[in-house]
Amino acid sequence: MNDTETASAESVIDDLLKTQFETFIDQHREGLRRSLDGFTEEQARRSLVSSRTTLLGLVKHAAFVEKVWFDEAVTGRSRAEIGIPNTPDESFVLTEQDTIETVSLAHRQACRESRHVAAELGLDDILPGNRRGPLPLRWVYLQVLRELAQHCGHADILREQILDADASR
Repeated sequence: MNDTETASAESVIDDLLKTQFETFIDQHREGLRRSLDGFTEEQARRSLVSSRTTLLGLVKHAAFVEKVWFDEAVTGRSRAEIGIPNTPDESFVLTEQDTIETVSLAHRQACRESRHVAAELGLDDILPGNRRGPLPLRWVYLQVLRELAQHCGHADILREQILDADASR
């Protein structure tokens, strides 16, 4: 699967479990990225909560998540070696260079790399590099799906709040 075509959940009912996981993960990856569709840079950066959470920050964080689970966990490389923040909270920090285009592109690239790394792995293959210790790919897929689902929910709410606020201006 690539980032321009995502299979439907119904289309993989009878497929292998790994294909089902990958389909659901890809749907959430795309859904989160699409939360930025039609928004201005100001809307994407708008802060509505006390944390660093913004729509653009969520997508930037999702690229971090991909690198944590499909680079650090697979290779054992440090976050410094990978070039990502040390903590999840830091991954929400936006710089002047972070735009809808650059963050979306970075997220697409991170997802492509994740798919490439996972392509040769089986669900029971052990990934040695996570801070929790060795974990099977199956657990990593569930963790990534859980995190993406949570962030898609956050994005839906933030997007609705932004659109409602702008409509009432």
